[in-house]
Order: sequence, then structure tokens, then C-alpha cells
Amino acid sequence: MNRAIDDGRLRELTVQSEDLHSDAMRTGRAALDDYVEQTLDARASAPRSRGLAGAALVVGAVGIAALATGGPAWADAKTDMMMLQTAASLENLAVFTYKTALTLPFIGGDSANAVVKAFATKTMAQHTEHGQAFNAAVVKLGGKEQTATDPKYTPVVQAAVPTIKGPGDVVGLAITLEDVATQTYVKNVGMVTTPELRQLFASVAGVEAQHKAVLLAVQALLASNAADLIALPPDGAKLPSAAGNVAFPDAFFPTAKASPPEEGAVK
Repeated sequence: MNRAIDDGRLRELTVQSEDLHSDAMRTGRAALDDYVEQTLDARASAPRSRGLAGAALVVGAVGIAALATGGPAWADAKTDMMMLQTAASLENLAVFTYKTALTLPFIGGDSANAVVKAFATKTMAQHTEHGQAFNAAVVKLGGKEQTATDPKYTPVVQAAVPTIKGPGDVVGLAITLEDVATQTYVKNVGMVTTPELRQLFASVAGVEAQHKAVLLAVQALLASNAADLIALPPDGAKLPSAAGNVAFPDAFFPTAKASPPEEGAVK
């Protein structure tokens, strides 16, 4: 049976996604600015901190740590930058993937549903903005922005694109990328050196997790030939039995597939 997608309800999903994204970027940009300022201040005060080395004979290492400016250690700051660059590489790959999908007739062509096309376009724009935010912080810290796509998952996308036959294939590929990005950012929350970066990665992780949840629900309904049930609120009497948890398969988001900090760092 050929069922049409509920345009009005999918528009609601698009609006909700954009609201969550806007909130995340508002707090994320503020957190990034604070992190950059603190890190640059710490660098500027480094000579002073080294000049206090003789005091360690009297007050000990703990005393010196209290006297020195509170900022991430050099090694930790470098790891932070690699995490930001890797995050940018994942966002670049997501942009490439959605952009490629929009060249397909059933996603971005004349035969595509206009709202589905708009949803894909909006999601691509959100990933673009995430990548720009990560790279902006890298550049302000004196590093090189990451303009390439993630080296591990780019071959996965390149291999998958020629095999795409319909919307379900596109959704499946997008789920893979959104999942890796979310897992990476969730893990980064526990690895970065400052509250500001924790806030940034946690905020963006929420947006990517919402992307994945929506895509999982769409995937399940497409597999059931029930695209007309993509709706808010859904018709509970018609939903498949798995609809209650298909979009949220984990009580706690896993991190086993998280990309390590150096994976997408600029060499």
C-alpha cells in the first residue's frame, strides 16, 4: 500500500528539532567563548606560573597548583583541541551525507515529499552550524580548523551511497552517523578539562540524539509500510507494538562506538 507522509506532523518535528538546536547552540557558543577565554588567559600566565617553581620547596606542589592560574594543562588542552577537530570532522561527514542524499530523486528531487526534503535540508544546516562552532573554537585557540570528513567513517558512507535504493537506505545510513556523533560527544563530556566544554558537548549530543530518535522511528514505520503514522501525536491504536521504545533503545546512551580524540584531528 502506498501511504503518504503526514506533512503537518512532520513539520512539527522539524520545528521541534530546530528549537532544540537553537537552544543548544546558544548555550554551546557561550560555553565555547568562555573556554577559549580561560585557555588563552592560562597561556598568558604560564611564564608567571613557571616563575613560581622555587616556591615549591616551601609550599609543595599542591601549593603551587593553588597559586597558578586555573586552566587546563597543556597536554589536556591539546587533547581538547583534538576532540573539537574530531567533532568537526564528524559534522562535516554528516553534512556531506545529507547533501548527497538530497541529490537523490526520492529525497531532494522533484518526486520527493516536500516536507521530507525540508527536514533533510534543516538537519544538514544544523550539522553545518555544529561544525562551524567546533572549528571556531579551534581557530581561536591557535589551531587549524578541520575541513575534512572523519577518516574512519568516510569510507563507510562512500561504500553505502552506490547501494542506496530508497528512503529506508538513506535513513539507515543517517542513523549510523548520528549514533556515532552522539556516542562521541557523550564520551567527550567525561574527558574534556573544563565545565564549558562539558556543556558544549552535552548540548550538541542532545541534538544528535534527537536526530537519531526521529530517524529510528521513521525507519520502523517505513519498514512497516506505515509512513502515514509519522505524526505528533501518533495514532496509538495503529502503531506497531515496538513503537513505544524503538526510538529509545538504551536507558543510558552507550559510548562503545565513540570516536577517540585523535581520530579526526588535523595531522
